[in-house]
Amino acid sequence: MGGFLLVLFVIICIVAYKTIKIVKQSEVYIIERLGRFHKVADAGLTIIVPFLDQVRSVVSLKQQTMDIPPQAVITSDNVTITIDTVVFYKITDPAKAVYEIQSLKKGIEYLSITTIRDIVGKMELDETFSSRDIINDKLRAILDEATDAWGCKIDRVEIKDITPPADIKDAMEKQMNAERNKRALILEAEGERQSAITLAEGRKEAAILDAEADREARIRRATGEAEAIKQVADAKAQEIHMVYEAIKKSDPNEKLVQLKSLEALQEVAKGEANKIFIPFEATKALSSLGAMSDIVKEPQHKKIKEKDSKPE
Repeated sequence: MGGFLLVLFVIICIVAYKTIKIVKQSEVYIIERLGRFHKVADAGLTIIVPFLDQVRSVVSLKQQTMDIPPQAVITSDNVTITIDTVVFYKITDPAKAVYEIQSLKKGIEYLSITTIRDIVGKMELDETFSSRDIINDKLRAILDEATDAWGCKIDRVEIKDITPPADIKDAMEKQMNAERNKRALILEAEGERQSAITLAEGRKEAAILDAEADREARIRRATGEAEAIKQVADAKAQEIHMVYEAIKKSDPNEKLVQLKSLEALQEVAKGEANKIFIPFEATKALSSLGAMSDIVKEPQHKKIKEKDSKPE
């Protein structure tokens, strides 16, 4: 009796193991019944019919990565380069991923290799280095369209490395160094040119400021001299006016007026002005002096004349 119970317990455990399935998160089970697709079991507890149903495959719904082996590709300018690629994909239809292709990873790998060779083979070497984003986008679009029938979604394709041959790599490094030296020389020449322009502009501004300062100094000097001359003239005019007022108040005779006019004329002549205005009274005095000089000179002239007329 005890042996029978033990056998029954073992049978129950086997049946329970075959019947009860626990599916993990982000996974699904492909369930077949009598060799045909029956259902997709999602995460959680799943009950199946023992000995009739079986789990064909466990499919992960996580995003997966696949490294494509480095491939030798010939560019349009006949240079052989090695390209290393990685593909990011996710299964959207587990049933198609199991039944539509024998090996999804192999299919993606082979399709990636042929597509890379087709795309890069139409480009030149320099273009492959500068067009990585374009290559990635074209690869993703082609792979996504091709793998849609396999229940797969290609999210991204990234080129990890592009390796040219050693001699091409050496030539590229030399070209890069030459280009770098060229840019350095251009920047140095541009800096010297900018420095020369700045110095020339500085000298120009300094010359302009010096000229403006000299002009301002000359204007101020001329203004000061004109003001000084004006003040001297005003002072002389004031002195003449004072003399005139004094003479007028004293009611002098004509000779005194002439004498004072001559004295005033002498003081005016000492000034710095280049024009002298002679009063009318002074002209009379000067004419009187001229007449007196003629009277004095006439007797002397007669004496000389008589002396010359005497016989020797």
